[in-house]
Amino acid sequence: MIQLRRTGRRRLALVAGATALVAAGAITTVGITSASAANVSTSVNYVFVNRHSGKAMDLYNWATNDGAPIVQFTRNNLAVQQWRFVDAGSGYYKIRSAHSGKVLEVPNATDGARLVQMTDNNNTRQHFRLADSDSGYVRFISRHSNKALDLWEWSTVDGAPIAQFTDLNGWNQQWQLINVGGGSTPPPTTGPPPSGSWPTPTGQVSVNGTINVSGTLDGGMRRYCCIGDGGQEEDQDPMFSLASGATLQNVIIGAPAGDGVHCAGPCTLRNVWWEDVGEDAATFRGSGSPSFLVDGGGARSASDKVFQHNGPGTLTIQNFQASNFGTFYRSCGNCSSQYQRNVVIRNVTLTRPGNTIAGVNVNYGDTARFSGITIVNDSSRAMVICRKYNGNNSGDEPSQVGTGADSTNCFYASSDLTYR
Repeated sequence: MIQLRRTGRRRLALVAGATALVAAGAITTVGITSASAANVSTSVNYVFVNRHSGKAMDLYNWATNDGAPIVQFTRNNLAVQQWRFVDAGSGYYKIRSAHSGKVLEVPNATDGARLVQMTDNNNTRQHFRLADSDSGYVRFISRHSNKALDLWEWSTVDGAPIAQFTDLNGWNQQWQLINVGGGSTPPPTTGPPPSGSWPTPTGQVSVNGTINVSGTLDGGMRRYCCIGDGGQEEDQDPMFSLASGATLQNVIIGAPAGDGVHCAGPCTLRNVWWEDVGEDAATFRGSGSPSFLVDGGGARSASDKVFQHNGPGTLTIQNFQASNFGTFYRSCGNCSSQYQRNVVIRNVTLTRPGNTIAGVNVNYGDTARFSGITIVNDSSRAMVICRKYNGNNSGDEPSQVGTGADSTNCFYASSDLTYR
């Protein structure tokens, strides 16, 4: 059992200073349909969004085992963020994961006891009541401890833990219940998206030049076409250029696609599909320590790379499928400015032909973490999971120095890989 301790913050002062938190940029995420304690339904799935961070309650790393931690993560409405209320009687509910089928539990009554998932055994540690706050937010109160579910230390980062703490009604203890319906989409709750499935465009958008995106562009699953010549020239214009903080979602990119998508800083690509990659599907730049998210979607025919990481920071790629590619992810091997880069690749389906899943530069301290990787049509195990290089900033071709898992750069085990 993991128990967390506070590190030097005064809880009551923070609650009393909630107005200051608003000024500091607390985020409220608004959904299409939200619920209060009085009208919660046991027949639909919900996403729980924290009032302070704007991030969603998330089952870490698509786990299915007892004791797996519950964290916050950028909202994506995937099965690991979908929860269903199950009536436990006397105004209490069990809260069941749409992905694993297990329920939320606080292991004991102590402040700092971390929220986990467990097999449903109907004990009071798995029972919660909803207490209304204001503006449509609720608090989850444990039947066993009478404490509230709490975003630990007022964190705003992906992966921050959720625990229990004395009910102070702070914004980090308040959650918006967003109704996402029956939970049939997206994706299958048993793992990565099925290989070979591909969306049908709902319409066509003619593209004559780069589309600049700030804020959110939702394409409604229309097909955007075309730009460039379909070749591998590295000076082609992108079809979409995303400003820092932008989101591109529900888009099918037709061929030719130029240089795909460029992100000038932190960005989200959600349910974006490349019919024929051409040069690169997406290139990630920026400064500082940006976080990039590719969530859902797919790509075909990337004779070179699917995702090119040129700037610093961390790129998470999840619930994605790709086929017929050279390298799925590459940390730039010869950019004029070099950085440590990190990639998390989880719950993806990759179909051969395909050469390499990730290429990283060990001399710059790059890391690549893999889980839930499904590889199709690779009976000889020829696809390289993690290829290691010594990168440079001179423009020369980087030298390869190894392949395979290790404890410093390439993190995976055989249990993270499924061949079919």
